[in-house]
Amino acid sequence: MFYSVHNRYVSALDFENYDLAHSHWLVLIIGEEEQVASVKRRLHTTTMRSVVGKLHYSSVGATRARATTATVRCLSTSGSVTASKEAATTQTIMDEVLIKDVGDNGVIVLNRPKALNAINFSMVQKIHSALKQWESSKKLVIIEGAGEKAFCAGGDVKSLVLALNEPKGERLGEEFFRTEYTLNHLIGTYKAPYVAIINGITMGGGVGLSVHGKYRIATEKTLFAMPETAIGLFPDVGATYFLSRLKGRLGIYLGLTGHRLKENCGFKTEIDSQKIEPILNKYQPKLNHEFSLAPHMSKIETCFSAPSVEEIIERLKKDNSDWAQKNVEVLLKMSPSSLKVTKKAIDEGKGKSLADCLKIEYRLACTALTRDGDFYEGVRALLIDKDQKPVWKPISLADVTDEYVNKRFAALPADKELQLCTSKL
Repeated sequence: MFYSVHNRYVSALDFENYDLAHSHWLVLIIGEEEQVASVKRRLHTTTMRSVVGKLHYSSVGATRARATTATVRCLSTSGSVTASKEAATTQTIMDEVLIKDVGDNGVIVLNRPKALNAINFSMVQKIHSALKQWESSKKLVIIEGAGEKAFCAGGDVKSLVLALNEPKGERLGEEFFRTEYTLNHLIGTYKAPYVAIINGITMGGGVGLSVHGKYRIATEKTLFAMPETAIGLFPDVGATYFLSRLKGRLGIYLGLTGHRLKENCGFKTEIDSQKIEPILNKYQPKLNHEFSLAPHMSKIETCFSAPSVEEIIERLKKDNSDWAQKNVEVLLKMSPSSLKVTKKAIDEGKGKSLADCLKIEYRLACTALTRDGDFYEGVRALLIDKDQKPVWKPISLADVTDEYVNKRFAALPADKELQLCTSKL
């Protein structure tokens, strides 16, 4: 069992060591009714008797039938909290990832705050190893990012591109994507409740670490985006699976433009799993924001339902609104090949399982690992040289043929394919 004190999750033992005498608390219990009752009983311990009268309960039913553990979030309404100097946890520090073993629960902290917790190959390996070790022994797993700016800004694509200048750079990239996508699949099929606290920037690889789990908890600082078409790649880490399942053509819009969703917008797109807004709004009305894209949903449906990227742009051009013209400008800056590959992958993803989507994404990622490709050029222009002037190849949408796109989707040699147990491809 875990509690959140000032947005930091701690174990039950740690929670009992906090000084709550001068604070009043709202307790949000996310789980089934029997779990809520269990939580209340556990809070009424000898240590907590002096403050339990100040605890106010609100329960939220679990959204997944597989939920086996309730999560409690405590929001302080006044006073201060002083942590105990002696935490009752066993912590193993593994460079850029903190692995915390707390009895029946496990906590993973992405620990690269200066790099916005961007994940590299070693981090992916360590997270995968911890999850495999905990899969049959933990009742709850929580993952969060260190610092206040980001949960995870994505994968360390700069290192992947620089490695392409070395003889074995392509193989390194293939191994990174293989391990990362295998981790995404593990999260999507994980048996224990997996809770991702997506506070701050959550992009690319960070989305892959969160969106496939049973629970995602957003905050007022959450910023969600899949901006890969700007660097010559495509929305990966299983994005072709979840974007294809958003309402209408919203997934195509987000995937092609890389539009950033802020604050509580993830709730509106069904990316976040906890439907607790009515309760939060009761105590903090300022959280009741309208979905930022609500005024444009009809235009998104009309324009982005076009059968081709070229037609999407033409429909936007015919729309005289500032919003439409800004999106034309955005799309014309993106890699033409990335736009066409992305649209095809999301369109076809709706009829595929997560495993099959990841397998297709792996084929696309492997074919992107070349020095003369748009992925290399996009990362060079935006993240390495930072001249903001990528030279795309092909240079225009008209030059990106169906033959080129289909070749990107073609099967790899059998020994190179991504192997996932539930894939049907």
